[in-house]
Amino acid sequence: MSTEQMSIGEMLAATVPMARTLNLEFGETSPERAVVSLPDQGDFHNHVGGPHAGAMFTLGESASGAIVLAAFGDQLSRAVPLAVRADIAYKKLAMGPVKAIATLGRPVADVVAELDEGKRPEFPVAIEIRREDGAVTGEMTVVWTLRPNS
Repeated sequence: MSTEQMSIGEMLAATVPMARTLNLEFGETSPERAVVSLPDQGDFHNHVGGPHAGAMFTLGESASGAIVLAAFGDQLSRAVPLAVRADIAYKKLAMGPVKAIATLGRPVADVVAELDEGKRPEFPVAIEIRREDGAVTGEMTVVWTLRPNS
């Protein structure tokens, strides 16, 4: 299967080793929202039996990457998306499978306009990490940039 035929989730699973290692499941992926799930796996549990903080961070970062590719995939010939910084807050105990829901913090058109002006735009992606019962167990922000190729 060529990358032109792959979904964003399939592409990330094929090219990002941590996504494969954690068996992340890519659900909805659009420029407005990305949803990625981390199955309950004993190999990635912490000392209290839930998903390890590092696994939850990777889940959230992967969801942010999925929405970035959905929103700016048409810009890859002229810019490389790069994570600039990330912040995560663990709110409640996460047990069982968890899901990350990512939303883009700036309009796509505004970011592309900055890129068109020769700038290196930055934009936040907000992520909520939720248990199956809907409780928010973590909140995360990843700030991304589009680095022009030249």
